[in-house]
Amino acid sequence: MRSSALLCLLLLGACTVGPDYKGPPAVGADAAARGQFVRGNEAAAPSPGVARWWETLGDATLDRLVDDALANSPSIAAAEARIRQAQAQARQQRANQAPSISANGTYLRAQLPGIDLADNSGGSAGGGSGSESNGLDFYNLGLNASWEPDLVGGVRRGIEQSRAAVGQRYADLADAQVSLTAQVAQAYVNYRDAQERIALNARSSELQRQSLALMEQRLAAGTVSALQVERLKTDLESTEAQAIPLTAQADEYRDVLALLTGRTPGALDATLAAPVPVPLPPAKVAVGDPAALIASRPDIRAAERALAASTAAIGVNEAKRYPAIRFMGILGMGGTSPGDVLDPGNLTTLLAPQISWSFLDFGRTAAAVRQSEAQRDEAEANYRQTVLAALQDAETSLSRFAATRRQLARLASAEQSASRAAALNRQRVEAGTSTLIDQLDVERQRLSAAMAVAQAKAQLTNSFVAVNKTLGLGWTPVAGGEQPGG
Repeated sequence: MRSSALLCLLLLGACTVGPDYKGPPAVGADAAARGQFVRGNEAAAPSPGVARWWETLGDATLDRLVDDALANSPSIAAAEARIRQAQAQARQQRANQAPSISANGTYLRAQLPGIDLADNSGGSAGGGSGSESNGLDFYNLGLNASWEPDLVGGVRRGIEQSRAAVGQRYADLADAQVSLTAQVAQAYVNYRDAQERIALNARSSELQRQSLALMEQRLAAGTVSALQVERLKTDLESTEAQAIPLTAQADEYRDVLALLTGRTPGALDATLAAPVPVPLPPAKVAVGDPAALIASRPDIRAAERALAASTAAIGVNEAKRYPAIRFMGILGMGGTSPGDVLDPGNLTTLLAPQISWSFLDFGRTAAAVRQSEAQRDEAEANYRQTVLAALQDAETSLSRFAATRRQLARLASAEQSASRAAALNRQRVEAGTSTLIDQLDVERQRLSAAMAVAQAKAQLTNSFVAVNKTLGLGWTPVAGGEQPGG
């Protein structure tokens, strides 16, 4: 009979309830089989993307800002803290497999009315006399131990769930790094763009002031009307007004960069004061293929780990359907005097196996299992949605990058035409066939074309940043990142 019971326990201990995780569903298989993205292939290189992609922009200041942000950003520190939380929970789950042992000491003083505890010599069991003859002292030192064997694998499923949660937190950290590097690069590009446009605006204002001065001279000579002078004044005021929001934008981007790098507002003002051109991306972006994106993009990896964790949670709840065995043990020494706790003759042992089974819980466990299954289904749907959204983001960003390149080429061609027109009109001024005011107007048109090119350059670099963000680049693997204990 005992051997049969032992065999049943061994058989139960060899099983693990709940579904085994088979990996994520196949999503985007057609894109992976195609081996390349659909959009913007003229601007894409099939080679794998570069993890530290911002270094391809060739801007040392940007490189330092990104490194500072990765080292000091509060968002990264928060993601790392969540990893430590998950690791601690995983260690706690593993510890649930081992027995728990605690030490305790007890002193008990009991008054028992109506019971004479005095001995034959006139003393008392408690060492007292007289009115204390009915008192009892009890001293005890001991160890308590308990252990619940994992018969059906509920604890093992809990460990599996916690390991998946650690992996998810590492993926969340990588995703935070991807977002942070993109935010730093975009803020830096926007700041340099604002700087350049402020300079171009100042040059345009200077040309307008020169035109206004010449027009006022002609007004004094009676060769132009006051209306023409007022129109130039209006244009000048409008141009100078445009510098105000540009300056505010530059201040805002500097403060954003300070925040992203863990500094207070204004901390980077001196560092970023000198104007620098907007960094330009390489002619082609290394993008890899859709299969590589699905395998490495952090938010997809986080969604996959969430699916694994929710699958393991089903087994955790399934285990509650089955009986549980707990072994409790007590080992102690004690008696009615303090010296008894050191007397091996007073050793007391107790072993108490306990079986519990909530076989009639009116559907509570079944409902918990169904809830876990629904959560698993939700996690699977979220994974599918994440993969499809990632593929769509990549295609859109590649298309936008290619379109911005074409737009910049057209605007650069227009700027060259404006520069040639300014040079030709300068020759006419020197020959006396054109006025200086006409030349200043042509120069303003050239500056306007240069302003459009500057904005297009910033848009091109920002679209390059967006491509690398949608590809999930900008993070580096952490040593031991897949280990739940860490």
